[in-house]
Amino acid sequence: MNKVQTPIEVRYQETDQMGVVYHANYLVWFEIGRTKFIEHLGLSYIEMEKNNVVSPVVDAQISFKKPVQYGERVFVETWLESYDGLKTVYGYQIVDENDDIRVSGSSRHVIVKKDTFRPLSLRKAFPDWHDVYMQNLEGEK
Repeated sequence: MNKVQTPIEVRYQETDQMGVVYHANYLVWFEIGRTKFIEHLGLSYIEMEKNNVVSPVVDAQISFKKPVQYGERVFVETWLESYDGLKTVYGYQIVDENDDIRVSGSSRHVIVKKDTFRPLSLRKAFPDWHDVYMQNLEGEK
């Protein structure tokens, strides 16, 4: 499986009164990881958006194992969990320096026209993305 690991510096403003990272911030970290994963594959959200296409999250799952606190060094690991030409599911783990999993989750995405939010087929609209994603999935065998 092609995983990309992105370092995350826990900032004070990301924590709550208990000194623990506020739960919604993990979703932001997932997005950071997803962007780096896509760049690692040689693709670019910016190029997609230049074509008036965006990729909204249609579902997100998150499981909290152990809280992350201010001052800790963690990483978001990101990979392509599944892809069918229309929907893309990315998997995530927030791990610490000992590779202990702190948070895990996934997000499901589609692509849509930015002005109408009309769904598009990634396979047809961006065949280069489709090819790279298929190669990435086939590389898992």
